[in-house]
Amino acid sequence: MYENLILILDATLRVSTPLILAALAGLFSERSGIVNIALEGKMLSAAFAAAAAASVTGSVWLGLLAGIGISVSLSLLHGFATITHRGDQIVSGVAINMLAVGLTVTLGRFWFGLGGQTPALSDSERFTSITLPGADAIADVPVIGLLYSELISGHNILVYLALAMVPTVWWIVFRTRFGLRLRAAGENPHAVDTAGISVAWIRYRALICAGILCGIAGAYLSTAHSAGFVANMSAGKGFIALAALIFGKWRPVPVLFGCLLFGFLDAVAIRLQGVELPVVGVIPVQAIEVLPYILTVLLLAGFIGRAVGPKSIGVPYVKTR
Repeated sequence: MYENLILILDATLRVSTPLILAALAGLFSERSGIVNIALEGKMLSAAFAAAAAASVTGSVWLGLLAGIGISVSLSLLHGFATITHRGDQIVSGVAINMLAVGLTVTLGRFWFGLGGQTPALSDSERFTSITLPGADAIADVPVIGLLYSELISGHNILVYLALAMVPTVWWIVFRTRFGLRLRAAGENPHAVDTAGISVAWIRYRALICAGILCGIAGAYLSTAHSAGFVANMSAGKGFIALAALIFGKWRPVPVLFGCLLFGFLDAVAIRLQGVELPVVGVIPVQAIEVLPYILTVLLLAGFIGRAVGPKSIGVPYVKTR
């Protein structure tokens, strides 16, 4: 029983990593006043770019840079439509999601001829697991050995990066001048403008930060969690990340717990496939796979209490002077 719990928690960390990164990306943009429903499309595009670049160049780091580059580019496109031209933020986000779904498959077929997929990546083209010092030596020690060698050790570098980004984002948003201006732009952009600070520039920088984090999340999907890109591999994770962002009420640490909750449920669902349970018997795979999405709907329906976002979120800023 203890070993099964450790394995489930280990899988939870792996599954939650892209959710954590994407939710923190959404936190940057939405704290500045920009609705970022395009998280899904940015992750998917970054996943394709990272896998394609890693396959062609043989370098996983160049793949990561390609994923970040395409995600930041889409973020700037989102900003150009919503900040510069004050377009509808939801429509712009949906357009980016649709563009990503179609373009990744089309380019994949044209470049690789594998039905929208990229070639399978070798270990040198992927982020592989890291064994921490002493993990093998204490692996057989009861309780502590399994906890350290399986749960703490054995993850790839992007998992540790995602966890490290939580306190980093908290410090940036709540303890720096940029973070203060970021939050002010989302709450009262007119006051920011009156102080002589460019609201547009703050929001563009927030979207760039969001693009970087989304790029890492997408690269994780195709070059760490999997060994290549497959069509629509983000599978709604961008929307689940948005739900976790609302669940955490736009604060990094609660957002982390929201992502871990979704990841835990997903990990349990994977472990339950084909397992016969008392009374109910074997649960259909489809019913298990839909559990994280049911949780998303329940949370968004208001079971977490009232979640109030930044006051100016989704509202294009127009100078009054």
